[in-house]
Amino acid sequence: MDKWEHEWQEEQQRVDHVVEKIAERLDSLQEHTRSMRADIVEIRNQFWEDVTVNVEDAIEAAETYASIKQQAEVLSERERSHRHAQRQLKALMRLKQSPYFGRIDLKVDGEEEVERIYLGIASFFDEESETFLVYDWRAPISSLYYDYSPGKVEYRTSEGTLSGVMELKRQYVIRNGHIHSMFDTGITIGDELLREVLGRRSDMQMKSIVATIQKEQNEIIRDERSRLLIVQGASGSGKTSVALQRVAYLLYRYRETLRPEQIVLFSPNPLFNSYVSTVLPELGEENMRQTTFQEYLESQLNDTFHVEDPFSQLEYVLTHAAESGYQARVEGIRFKSSLEFMEIIHRYVAFLGQEGLIFKDITFRGEVLISAERVKEKFYSLDDSLRIPNRMKLLAEWLLEELKNMELLERSKAWVEDEIELLDKATYYKVYQKLRRQKQFTQNTFDDFEREQEMLAMIVVREAFKPLFAKIKRLHFIDIQAIYRQLFVNSWMISRFLPEGKVPKHWEEICRQTVEKLDRFELAYEDATPYLYLRACLEGFQINTSVRHVFIDEAQDYSPFQFAFIKRLFPFSKLTVLGDLNQSLFVHETTDHGFSPLLSLFESEETKFFALRRSYRSTRPIVDFTRGMIENGEEIEPFQREGKKPTVTPVADMKELVKKVADRIRTLQSEGYQTIAVICKTAKESKEAYEALKEEVSLSLIDKETISFEPGVIVIPSYLAKGVEFDAVIIYNGSETQYSRENERKLFYTCCTRAMHELHIYFIGKMSPFISLVSSDTYVFES
Repeated sequence: MDKWEHEWQEEQQRVDHVVEKIAERLDSLQEHTRSMRADIVEIRNQFWEDVTVNVEDAIEAAETYASIKQQAEVLSERERSHRHAQRQLKALMRLKQSPYFGRIDLKVDGEEEVERIYLGIASFFDEESETFLVYDWRAPISSLYYDYSPGKVEYRTSEGTLSGVMELKRQYVIRNGHIHSMFDTGITIGDELLREVLGRRSDMQMKSIVATIQKEQNEIIRDERSRLLIVQGASGSGKTSVALQRVAYLLYRYRETLRPEQIVLFSPNPLFNSYVSTVLPELGEENMRQTTFQEYLESQLNDTFHVEDPFSQLEYVLTHAAESGYQARVEGIRFKSSLEFMEIIHRYVAFLGQEGLIFKDITFRGEVLISAERVKEKFYSLDDSLRIPNRMKLLAEWLLEELKNMELLERSKAWVEDEIELLDKATYYKVYQKLRRQKQFTQNTFDDFEREQEMLAMIVVREAFKPLFAKIKRLHFIDIQAIYRQLFVNSWMISRFLPEGKVPKHWEEICRQTVEKLDRFELAYEDATPYLYLRACLEGFQINTSVRHVFIDEAQDYSPFQFAFIKRLFPFSKLTVLGDLNQSLFVHETTDHGFSPLLSLFESEETKFFALRRSYRSTRPIVDFTRGMIENGEEIEPFQREGKKPTVTPVADMKELVKKVADRIRTLQSEGYQTIAVICKTAKESKEAYEALKEEVSLSLIDKETISFEPGVIVIPSYLAKGVEFDAVIIYNGSETQYSRENERKLFYTCCTRAMHELHIYFIGKMSPFISLVSSDTYVFES
């Protein structure tokens, strides 16, 4: 037996020992969990038996409340303990299968002994030996594994910086308690391990590959100081994985003060939320709050408008270029997405502080109680040195007082008597009891008819006025829709708020389109954020003070206006932004200035920028092919994982296209690929492709309403495939007619970079010029 075989044997013995210890802890914890579950069931069943209910007087009621509160707290504490134990169980079950993935031998300066440190997805402390058999990958000492090669090292602890020498750095692939591979490595996490992990088939769930975190990724994950952290990463560079591992690290690092609900992830679509939903649970953490920016917009605006989503906007841009008004719409999208338009709204708000505000009549039963003109006069009579939201608050208080006076007058009107006749017996009895307490009549008679009628009238009118009071408290007397519309009704009006008075091209048509939609109670996607911002400037910002970290994935698709708005919504949050400017799909893309509009919102000392250039998702041949399509593509570094070259195949017509695509799908399935995506340019083309292919092969259609999908064959529009990866990708129609305009270059690139192992492109007539740009050596032309 040579030295390496002997070490392998020793390492396996240690794995066996650790697995045995984990199994023992699992047995003990499972028994404890069963006991806790039984306690919870018993407490729930006996809850009201252990509570004395008595509400006859105030003292007894207080005792009843205290009794209920005590029982509820006992139940809540048991449930919290049970959830914690369940999380521990899941972590231990994962550790039992693969207890660790790395080892470093560290000799701290000033100490004689070398400490062996084993890293896994969670810590495991052996109480018998009082030692950590496994360290959590997020522990301070674990950063050595990611940041250093053997030699001199140092790391920060709560007590200061420690230094020493790393004498060994070893990696493992352990499955079901058995070492499958083991190798010593340098500073870069070993290519052998990466190839082993990246070569696996996809199953439509993102994996938590903490064993393969690279040095530059580790720096992003553990950054604690930056208020704005921007990650510009090539397709397949691990941006999203790094973001989720950063969330896991933050929850571990600040576990005493940071909760999952204090972290928000803005993702590109609901489908993406499903795709990444298992990563944090795999790392032993609860998922943070996941949403999309569109969901936020709809939560704020759906009571008033039908809000266009970004995919409908993109469908328009991709499919309506020949229509009249197209250039105006595109120009309007760019203009309304800019920080320049935000500044215009600031100036508009300043103008509204002096004149131009539009209010609604306060009406009741078809009559105007307080006219919009009177509301306006009252507003402008208030101290104009006050901010508009403060003046609105004072205005609301005045309106509430006016309504209270009008409520008194309303009680004597004829409609009130009619409503009194319709009151139920419970209301009459309530009035009777109140009058009795006030001793307004003799013991056994009800002769104070006038007083009774007064109280019943008060009840009727107060109930009828409730919606009015509620609307005023919510400032619904401001006509935000009309105020926003006013900017576009007269095309010349905006010129007074522009720095140089020069309006954008096609401005009159932009105004016409905007007003037309507003009058139909529709809000274009590019109008939604400015509309909300204007409303907040007038009513006051409803900021979120509890969220501590905001993550934005696919950030290249957010406009400068949206970034500024999000920063205003979460003023006390740190922002982690991840994107790839080469995958910008929307016409408001930030490519011209990179992420500089976002950077301009923060102080330079608060920000940090990272560039991830190495692509891990695709094989080297696929990366060599796709990077030739984009500017500065040579900066993208392919990972050395071999595979087949992409294929480019001409077909005569749609009938042959369907046949060849179906044949390719069957071939890929026979080769064992679990996830195959037929990517089309638009939702319309996806529907047509699905209808044509479903008679040939089993597949499913993905649209913007889809929230999850299973392994298999899918047909999907280009923009929904972004951020997701597939074993094999088929570009359904890579023809010149589909992908030739400059604003479609990045769309085509994004489609192609979804492929992990194989990429196949078909075209009718002429192929896309973006393929012609690529060296013919990087793909196979199949005639």
